This record gives sequence, C-alpha cells and structure tokens, in this order.
Amino acid sequence: MSPTYNVYCDESCHLEHDQQKVMVLGAIWCSIEKAHEIAEDIRRIKSNHGMGANFEVKWTKVSPGKAAFYLELVDYFFDNQDLHFRGLIIEDKSKLDHELYGQDHDTWYFKMYFDMLKVILDPLACYRIYLDIKDTRSALKVAKLHDVLCNNMYDFERKIIDWVQTVRSNEIEQLQLADLLIGAISYANRGLNNNAAKVALVERMRARSGYTLTKSNLYREEKVNLFVWQAREDQA
Repeated sequence: MSPTYNVYCDESCHLEHDQQKVMVLGAIWCSIEKAHEIAEDIRRIKSNHGMGANFEVKWTKVSPGKAAFYLELVDYFFDNQDLHFRGLIIEDKSKLDHELYGQDHDTWYFKMYFDMLKVILDPLACYRIYLDIKDTRSALKVAKLHDVLCNNMYDFERKIIDWVQTVRSNEIEQLQLADLLIGAISYANRGLNNNAAKVALVERMRARSGYTLTKSNLYREEKVNLFVWQAREDQA
C-alpha cells in the first residue's frame, strides 16, 4: 500500500497590489500516520508556554515576549524527522507582466503553487493537499490546481493526489507551523530587521538548516527545500 502524506500549504504577501515585492509560497508535509501526533505535540508546546490550545500561531504575532515559544516551534520542526518543508520565493512581483502571458494574477498564483508542489510529489505515494482558505471564490481554482497536478503525473484516477482542498489555518497546527516558516523566509528575503524576535527566528532557521534562506538549494533537499523564482521574459 502506498504511503500517504498530508501537505499543508500557505503563503506570504500573495496579493497583487500589496506594495510588497517579495512573495513566498510554502508547504509542510508529513505522513498521515504522524499527523495527529505532530498536532498534539504543537498543542503541548503552546500549553507549556501558557497559550491556549486554540491559540493560532502566526508570523504576524511574533513578538519579543513570545520569542522562546516561537523558537521552540522552529526547533521542533528541525528535530522532528517526519516534518519537511518546501518554499518557493518570488523575488519581485513588480516585474510580472500578466498581460503578456494572457493571464490574471490569480492564474499566475496557482501556477506558482504548481511549481512549488510538483517537486515534493512521488508517484509511488499518495497525497492529501490542504491550502489555507483565502476567499469564497477559490474553489474553482483549487479544483483546477488538482487537475493540473494530476495531469502532470498522469494520475488520471487520482490515486497519487487524493484531494486538494481549502481549510482554516486556525484549526490545523501544521498549517500554522508552515505560516511561521514562510514568514521567516519572507522576512529574510525582504531584508528586514525591525523585530528582534523575528530576527532571532530567522537566524535560528538559518543555523538549523545551514542555508541563507535567500537562495535556491538542492532539488532533492527534503528538510528545507527552497527555490528562488525570478520573473523573466521567458517565464509565464
């Protein structure tokens, strides 16, 4: 029987006109057998730091007063061999020319999701992909993403990619952890240093991964896999 993995996806600065050049898409994945245990571990870390079980981990909430809590979460990711991360970094959204390629920003956004996800998919495994819900109009695009991913792998019976669906991040610990790692990568690529706790998280992630977080690394890197995508005239 094929191993089954849950893939939890989120992004930072994905809107077309948000005045941010850098955009990051990311995914954490783990085996379905370990998913519940990992969620419980994260809830336990929350509890140990005086957070309620329903506290939602978010990069935007990182502050010096909670630095130890967030650092422990980053360490938990690196210490847990069942957790893996893939990130796709868009260096400058202002260089995009959607009209040239006959597309809108949403279509390009899901193309980037395809590029981010395709690397982690193994034809001998099964995947259940969860995206953080952004709006009520995303259902058709999510269905299209499912189709494209399946067609790319000749998975016409959907035995490899079981489903792609939207979920609410406040209900899923792994998705919250993905938000934290994505936030650190975005912060590093934007060259920011105005929050000491966020700087500490970036430095911890750099130290634990061995990467700068601003450059592509090996295609088959499985713990922290990063790809820097650049808008050029030969890329749609």
